[in-house]
Amino acid sequence: MNPAEVLQAGCEILDPILASHGFTRPLTDSGRGSGGAFARTEYVREDRHLELHFRHSLGLVTYRVGELCLSHQDYMRAVLGRRGGNHYPGFSEDPLDGFRHLRYDLERYCSEFLSGSAEAFQQVAARAATQARVTGFRALSAE
Repeated sequence: MNPAEVLQAGCEILDPILASHGFTRPLTDSGRGSGGAFARTEYVREDRHLELHFRHSLGLVTYRVGELCLSHQDYMRAVLGRRGGNHYPGFSEDPLDGFRHLRYDLERYCSEFLSGSAEAFQQVAARAATQARVTGFRALSAE
């Protein structure tokens, strides 16, 4: 399957959870860049956007609420700490597993984005910004 076909199949895994929270998927784009064929899509509800990029696997996953923007990695670190527990990204030969792993995380850890207030997401973004500044041995002992 080409990236657009895989992305469509992956979105069929995500659609039920996102649709149940009022998100629609009006945009799908594909093309060819320096790294090869790619596809991207976006789920939208009012000022909330979930952007997904697929090349050889599900890559960039970005959450936006208004002007605030968080990568999936930063979101999970802010919610779960550095030791995690999130399933995405994960490792698999099946390109659809990335979407399955993301759905797991969405259902369990992303309530601020899916159904929370803008202020709740803002608090997660603030924690993510604080954690991004902690590096080295301080980051190891922050847990």
